[in-house]
Order: sequence, then C-alpha cells, then structure tokens
Amino acid sequence: MKIFITGALGHIGSRLIREAHRFVPAPEIIMLDNLSTQRYASLFDLPDVASYRFHAGDALDADLPALMNGADAVVHLAAVTDAAGSFHMREKVEYVNYNATRRVAESCLALGIPMIHLSSTSVYGSAATEVDEDCSPDDLKPQSPYAETKLREERLLQDMAAKDGLRHVTFRFGTIVGTSPGMRFHTAVNKFCWQAVFGQPLTVWRTALHQRRPYLDLADALSAIFFFIRRGRFDGRIYNIVSRNLTVADIIAMIGTHITAPAIDYVDNEIMNQLSYEVSSRRVQVLGWQATGSLENSIAATIALLRRAGGRP
Repeated sequence: MKIFITGALGHIGSRLIREAHRFVPAPEIIMLDNLSTQRYASLFDLPDVASYRFHAGDALDADLPALMNGADAVVHLAAVTDAAGSFHMREKVEYVNYNATRRVAESCLALGIPMIHLSSTSVYGSAATEVDEDCSPDDLKPQSPYAETKLREERLLQDMAAKDGLRHVTFRFGTIVGTSPGMRFHTAVNKFCWQAVFGQPLTVWRTALHQRRPYLDLADALSAIFFFIRRGRFDGRIYNIVSRNLTVADIIAMIGTHITAPAIDYVDNEIMNQLSYEVSSRRVQVLGWQATGSLENSIAATIALLRRAGGRP
C-alpha cells in the first residue's frame, strides 16, 4: 500500500511513518514536509520494514499531483498547529492551513485518491455537557484562529464532496498525548511533563484547572487513521477521535504519580472560557473502532524521555 503524507515529520507524522507497517504490510511511504520546524531528526533510523521517499517541500506550492500519483490514500497532516499562538499570527494560520488543505483536496480529486483530513475538537466551545458531530451550530464556537480555520476546511471539503465527489473523511482529534521523534511541547500535556521534570511551575490557564476536555493518545490517533484506510471508508463524514475526556487536574494527578509536580502558576491566555464539556466518539465506535491507548502510559513515557535528559528523578 502506498500512502502519501503531508507534514510527515511532525508530532503525529513522525510516529505514523515508523508504525505504518503495524497496520498494513510493507507500506510505501511518500513524505512531504517543508522543514519549517526543523525536525530533521524525524527522518533518522526509519525501520527497514517499509520503503520511504522524502520530499522537502510545501503543500502550498509543491507539485502535489506528481508526488501523490499512484497513492492509495493521502493523510494530510501539514498545518500550523499552535492554537494558543495562532492569536498572534491569525492571517498566517488562515492562509497556510486553509490553502494547503484546498490544494491537497484538489489534487486528490483530480487523481481520484481518498483523503484523510485532520481537524480538532477545539472547534467546539459549547455550554452543553457533551457534544458530538451532530451538535447544533450554536455548539460550534472555535476557541482560536486555528480552530476557526479548521472549521472552514471542514466545510470546504464537504462542499467538494457534495459537488465534485471528493472522497475524504475528517477527524476531529482531541489534544494529542504521546511520544514521537517529532514531538513538540506547546500542547498542554507535553508542556506540563516538561515543566514538572525540569522543576518549573506548571503554567495553567486561569479558568482551565477543572474544565473537562478531550485528549487523544497518539497510539489511538494512528489506529483510527489506519482503521479507515484499511476499510476504504471515505464517506465524507466527520468523526470525533478521543481517548478520554479529562480535566487539567486529572492530567496533573497522572503526572504526580511519577514525579512531584511543582506549584501551579495560573496564567491568562486568549483561549479561556468558563465552559466544561465532553466530546463524544460514539459515531466512530459504532463502526467498530475503540480507543485502547493509555494516557497514563504515554505520560509516563514522556517523563521517562525527559528524565534521561537530566530532569528531576
């Protein structure tokens, strides 16, 4: 099976390219990444149970039809992903993310290749205690420019599916938890692990400590991607992909089982509200997919990696 991956060296992509063989035999992996975050190390020590071809380039201007020709599926991961930072680069996030998705979708449509599109559960901003993919438009209140653009991308692809027959599926991922060669530390769980191991105060948004939000173990993210690829299920629908709904206090307690966390430093951020909600993943569960990853184990693995770099015992 030949799989084309944009943003292949990032947090999700760098583990996906290493573990694809666990889901499909002897995969052929075509990777595209613009190296804007300089994660060259994601290419080191790739396993010999798959074949790889890397292209340094940007989804905004690369010759996508030539690169993805013959692929069985496209996994579109390329994006500016820092939701909190997106307030300070709104125009860049909107331009890069939306137009990259548009170009990938147009190329998939021209070649007849199905596409997996990643969105985010941060498109929800609801007062409801639980939300799902069929929620009212009033429950879609994106919490950042990043999330606003993801919602625009979703609607673009749905329009292309209805008008032109684009075969795709959109995943609304919870906040990713788990290690990979290309991991970053701007998302909540990774950031807290880093701060705890290196003796820094945990910087928690002032309103967030007891708010429930969705988290996704990276192992579950990969299994969901390949669950759909192997079944050829590109039905144009949106699926929430979530391992568990937890509070920040729950996450800190998990960290505390491995290391005594420092004091909490409450900070202000543009992504702050008083809402607490859970995101349902019943739609994908009905198809037979179940979350089996362990957030506790992924947190433990992250802490272990950082400790080996000289962090607190």
